[in-house]
Amino acid sequence: MAHSVFIDGDVGTTGLQIKARLEQRDDINLLGLDEAHRKDRVRRGEMLNACDLAILCLPDDAAREAVGMIENPAVKVIDASTAHRIGEGWTYGFPEYGPGQYEKIRAATRVTNPGCYAISSVAILHPLVGAGVLPADGAVTINAVSGYSGGGKQLIAAFEDQDGGDDAETPFFAYGLNLRHKHVPEITQWSGLAHAPLFVPSVGHYHQGMIVQVPLALWSIAGRPTAADIHGALSAHYNGARFVTVAPLAETAAMARLEPETLNGTNELRLHVFANEDHEQAVVMALIDNLGKGASGQAVQNMNIMLGVDEGEGL
Repeated sequence: MAHSVFIDGDVGTTGLQIKARLEQRDDINLLGLDEAHRKDRVRRGEMLNACDLAILCLPDDAAREAVGMIENPAVKVIDASTAHRIGEGWTYGFPEYGPGQYEKIRAATRVTNPGCYAISSVAILHPLVGAGVLPADGAVTINAVSGYSGGGKQLIAAFEDQDGGDDAETPFFAYGLNLRHKHVPEITQWSGLAHAPLFVPSVGHYHQGMIVQVPLALWSIAGRPTAADIHGALSAHYNGARFVTVAPLAETAAMARLEPETLNGTNELRLHVFANEDHEQAVVMALIDNLGKGASGQAVQNMNIMLGVDEGEGL
C-alpha cells in the first residue's frame, strides 16, 4: 500500500529536490496542487489533512501556519524550515545524532529537518562534547562555505544571471557578519554547547556542495586531547552509521585538498580530522551536499523512517 505524501512548497529549491526523489517511487503517492491552487489556503488545508505525511518547504511563518492548519491527528509532519528546530514537541531529524534518535524519529509525528550548516556542525561537535573531549563551555569557532543553491531561488538566479543581478561575476563572499546566523541557536542547542559558537558562513560560485570546519587548538583544551582522541570519539559515535562516515586518519593525512562538491548527489556526510601534531592543532571538517544530507536527502531519510520503510529507499 502506497503512503500519501504532500509537499507544501514544492516549487522551491528543497521542495523540487524532494519531489524529484519521490515521484518515481511506487510506494509513495505524491499529492499536489496545480499552480492555480498552490496558494489557496482552503485547498492546502485539504491536502495537509488528507495525506499520511506532509513535508513543509516553506518560510518559517508559513510553516507555522501550515502546522496550525492540520487537524487530522494521523498526519505526520516534517518541517524543513527553521521554525521548529529548537521548539518543544518536535523531534530533531538527525537519525545519527545518538543512541535512540532513530527510534524517536520513527515514533514521532512532528520532525524538524536540520539545516545544512547545522547538521554538519552538530555532527562534529555533539560527539566531542558528549565524550568529554571538548568542554561544553569552551570557545568554538565554525567556518563554512556552501554552493549558492543554499541561498534558495533568489540567490541561484543572481549567481546564474537570470535576473541581471550583481552576483553573476562574484567568486565568493562571506555573510552573516553580524554573527547572528539563523542556524546558530540550532547548533548551540543540539551540540550541547553552553555558549553560542562563533560562526562565519560563506558562499562560493558553484551550485552545490559544502565544507564546514571546526578548528581546535588542542593545547588549549583541558586534558590536551590528540588528533587520535578527536578521531576516536567521532569514529565511536558513528560506528555502523549508514550515511555518516569518518575518514581514516591516514587517508586524511595524505590529502592535499578537499573539494566541497565531492559528495554532490548523495545523502552522505563525511568527517575528516586534519592535524599538525607538532603544534597540537586539528581541524575537523564535514563534507556534505547542502541539497542532499543538508536538505532534501535528509528529509527523505526522515520520511522513510517515519513511514517504516528502509531509511535508504530512494537515496
